[in-house]
Amino acid sequence: MQMHERHMRRAGLVGLALMTAAGLAACSPGSGAAPTTEPAASGAEAGPRLAVSYEGGILVLDGTTLETLADVDSEEFTRLNAAGDGTHVLVTTSEGFQVLDTGAASGGTPELTDLVFEADIAGHVVRHGGKTVLYADGTSDTTIFETADLASAGDALPETETIPGVEAHHGVSVVLEDDTFLTTVGNADGRTGISVTDASGSVVATSADCPGVHGEGTAKGEAVVFGCEDGALLYQDGEITKLAAPDQPYGRMGNAYVSETSPLVVGDYKNDPDAEGYLLSQVALIDTAAKTLEVVALPEGVEYTFRDIARGPGDLAYVLASDGSIHVLDPATGEITAEYPVIAAWDGPVQWQDPHPAIVVAGDVAYVTEPAVDAVHAVDLTTGEVLATTTLDVAPNEVAVAVG
Repeated sequence: MQMHERHMRRAGLVGLALMTAAGLAACSPGSGAAPTTEPAASGAEAGPRLAVSYEGGILVLDGTTLETLADVDSEEFTRLNAAGDGTHVLVTTSEGFQVLDTGAASGGTPELTDLVFEADIAGHVVRHGGKTVLYADGTSDTTIFETADLASAGDALPETETIPGVEAHHGVSVVLEDDTFLTTVGNADGRTGISVTDASGSVVATSADCPGVHGEGTAKGEAVVFGCEDGALLYQDGEITKLAAPDQPYGRMGNAYVSETSPLVVGDYKNDPDAEGYLLSQVALIDTAAKTLEVVALPEGVEYTFRDIARGPGDLAYVLASDGSIHVLDPATGEITAEYPVIAAWDGPVQWQDPHPAIVVAGDVAYVTEPAVDAVHAVDLTTGEVLATTTLDVAPNEVAVAVG
């Protein structure tokens, strides 16, 4: 693997970092024993595959039948992110981002490879514009590679570029198609905003008006949204716009659920900093074209966590709620247009890392986990039909799909 550093980026970030104020403390994935791999034999064909983490390991399932194709050992708690090339999943471990080859593209046997993008506290993974961007919370370094290069790299990691961080924090970075670089700003005391630099490292825009900045999403026209504890920041066409939440001083959006063919963004939303638990009952709706943010209350009994919203067919949002149904949300109106019962009603987790229902989408199909009964379901989002169900020997936790 070849690696390059773009030092000019760093200078543009230092000034804003000095303005960092107190905010949320960083959170990070857990760690455990060094991983070993024990793949199961598979005669499956190429096509979608689902990676499912559990305590101490990862399963790879056939995306159509939900048959288990492999069971590999890993650390006690891992996070899963699609690499974006249709076949690999990046597994956050104590060493960094480990490459899981699901075999989705080849139909081969899944393998947790020895390839690791090293990172001090591996954090967010962002896929956009043909690039995959990895963020290390322990250093705030950003590692970038051409997404397609991972699929063709074979037994080696692809060439990467590393942009050094300024002060370590739980953050995220985005690279646009013209190599504009957006990254969060913060330190051990908190996170306060974002910095934007062009391909040469020159500062394009900065903002320190985003307390607790967390999460990102890129919508149509490369409109990029970052969540704040009092609303959101919107970057588009060289300018940063603050979108204030209706609840002040605290109206937190922490995750953005986007479609790159829609200007509308759905965000999770919380307006009580002292509320216990992780279940939420409101969503933020951002129109990046109109530069507006509104908050919509979901129907009574419809609550969710950060794992339970996904975008899918028709650029709609699909909310896996605590009543056990997938609720179809139209981001243009905030209305629930359909409801698909899938799993039993469930309670929110005690800790965010605990197994609790999750949803991911590939095409018209949603994959839904049901840890209470060790089950995974495939659901047709155009009809609500449950296409397949499997019962595992373990409680599923995180999930990522490789589309093949």
